[in-house]
This record gives sequence, structure tokens and C-alpha cells, in this order.
Amino acid sequence: MRLLIDNAALVAGIAPAGVPRLCGAQMERFGVMERGWVLVESGRIAGVGEPGREPRADRVLDAGGGAVLPAFCDSHTHIVYAGSREGEFMDKIRGLSYEQIAARGGGILNSVDLLRRTSEEELYRQAMERVGEMTAFGTGCAEIKSGYGLSTRDEVKMLRVIARIAESSPMKVRATFLGAHAVAREYRGRQEEYVELVCREMIPAVAAEGLADFVDVFCDRGFFTVEQTRRIVETGARYGMRAKIHANELDFSGGVQLGVACGALSVDHLERSGEAEIAALAGSQTVPTLLPGASFFLGMPYAPAREMIDAGLGVALASDYNPGSSPSGNMRMVMSLGCIAMRMTAREALAAATLNGACAMDLSDEYGSITPGKVANLVITKPVPSLDYIPYAYSSPLVRRVLLRGVEQPGL
Repeated sequence: MRLLIDNAALVAGIAPAGVPRLCGAQMERFGVMERGWVLVESGRIAGVGEPGREPRADRVLDAGGGAVLPAFCDSHTHIVYAGSREGEFMDKIRGLSYEQIAARGGGILNSVDLLRRTSEEELYRQAMERVGEMTAFGTGCAEIKSGYGLSTRDEVKMLRVIARIAESSPMKVRATFLGAHAVAREYRGRQEEYVELVCREMIPAVAAEGLADFVDVFCDRGFFTVEQTRRIVETGARYGMRAKIHANELDFSGGVQLGVACGALSVDHLERSGEAEIAALAGSQTVPTLLPGASFFLGMPYAPAREMIDAGLGVALASDYNPGSSPSGNMRMVMSLGCIAMRMTAREALAAATLNGACAMDLSDEYGSITPGKVANLVITKPVPSLDYIPYAYSSPLVRRVLLRGVEQPGL
């Protein structure tokens, strides 16, 4: 079936085929067409053009003067978890830092305790509610991490839930093994033994079931060292999992430099980054993925997006949707934070939240831009005066329709 999306006030996020990522000044040139149409055929984008040149179609969908955008590509989420952690939210209000909560045995370990007591079926049910919320907000691709199990059995349980989400949801899903999210309570004071467990037992068990595309490590002060991270990602590579590293959220950890050296697909967070980190990333294939939702929620510094883009880097934006430091999967809000707090333009933020996010999941050949031949994951907004209005009106419910694989999805 041929579906014509017509009468759009603007079509944004247009890119030619064969562009995996936009870097530096290229991000500001992410294509925008004033007034236009998009043709969808068999779940893929078949064309884009100006008024007066509309092709014939079996069905016409009137965009009603709204914008047509690529669906968001959220390359860093932790949406398989049990319950919530609003008690820690109040602890933060009373003055405790993220590190202080973790040092008291809370934070990630509280989510671990809850997850271990929760069945696979219940985890799936809760996660699918979050998936529905994310798709209604306009997300069409997401990377989902494990990391709240911290035992072989429970990490595998999480990854099986992620695999089930990938099979049952129209959202494109990538799975990441994050057994080194923290040291399990039962290994407290025996961190090297825990690293050995991750390498010797967890990674082979995950690989045996083909459950993960990537391996990740929280390489930061109070979590895992550079050498421990290197060992884990090298083990993962031997089992076919490419590295993605949590780096420089809490300190200048060396995780960025390690990520580049080991060919990591992305290094994520980067709130503590300066000239050395930018220099390491320059010219590399590693995508710096910034998570402004965590900075907003935790009151931390924001990653230096402006400096990175001005230095020619191709940054991605992601939600970090998780129960402790960023309990939201609203990528429009992430775009707005990129503009408001990180001095990105609307086009840069859109590129970072779509095409560059897809690149950070190794999906940009199929997703992330309005390009003929790519999967038709599209967002249609209510009428807007310009692309700039989308991050400007940060709380207005502008998303009118979401199409994933060319099929309209339910709203909230």
C-alpha cells in the first residue's frame, strides 16, 4: 500500500542515503523543506517532495500544517526495571548526592533488590508500559540495557525480557549487556571477583543465548576502573559484543579515551569532559552520547555539547530513561534540554536525537532520517510555525501521530 503524508508545513530531518552521522557544522544542515509531502510504501519511505508533485497513493494522510520528522532514536535507556525509586528522589531534595545514595547501598542496588524479586512476566508488563509511553512521545528505536540483575541468572532474565520487547513491539530495539553497572551486594569488598564473574560466567551465558548486541561498563569513580572496563569490553568483543561505555558522569575517569582506543560504538554521559576528551573523540567513529535528562534530574553539570559540536564532533542525545537518575523517556524534552541547557540549535538537537542516535546503535543505514529506502518511522506534529518551535514549546503536547514501520501507533 502507498500512503501519502501530505500538506506538511515542513518536513525536517531529510538526509541523503549513505550518511551514517552528521558531525560538527553538518548538524546545522540537517535538511528541512518548507511545505512538502512524504510517500510511504510497504513500511518504508518511498519519496519526499514539494507541493504540486505529489504521487498517486492508496491513502492520503493530511498532516494539517504540522511538521513531519524522523521518529526519535533513543540510544541509551534502562527501561527494564521493577517499581520506582521516588524515595531517593526525596533524599536528593534533602541534599544527598547520587554518589552518597550509592555509598549507602542505595541507587542501582535498590533496583537490583526489586528486580531479583520480580518475575520475568511482571518485568515485561512494566517495561511494555514504558515502551508504549516512549512510542507515543515519538520514539521509534531504542537501546535497552540490562544492569539491574548483577547475577548471571538475573542479567539473563532481564535480557530475555528485552528480547521479548524486541519481538512484540513495533519499536526497533537493540540490547546491551550491562552486568558491570555496579558491584553486586554479595560481592562488596571483592570487586575483582565480581569482574571475574562478569567475564568468566555472565558474558558467555549471555552470548550462548544470543541476547546482547553490545557490552557496557560503568567506568567512573566509585564503580569500575579503566583496567577493569578494558578487561570486560575485550571479553565482550571475543563473544561478538561491541563496546558502549558509561563514562565521565562523576569524574574525569579515562573512560572516553578507553572507549576510543577500543573502538567503542559510543561513550555515554560525558558530563565531566574537557579538551582531552574532545581531542580523543575527534576523528574517531565513537559517538559521544549526551544525557541531559540525568543532568536535569540530578542537578549535575551538563555535558559540553556546544564545545563538542564546534570542535567537529557528531554528538547524539538520549534519554537515559531509568528509575534513579532520569525517569522519563520523552525525547522531545531531551531535545529541549539540549537547546536550553547545552546551547544546541533546534536542527542540531534534532540530528542528535534522530540520525546520530541511530548511529550510536549502528542503525543509521535504516533509521534516523527522512531518506528514501529507510524504514518509515515518522512523527507528525500539530501545526507549528517553525522547527525552532518544537524545542521552544517544551511542554506543549505537539505530537499528533506516530508511524512506526509505516503503521500509526496509539497515543497516550
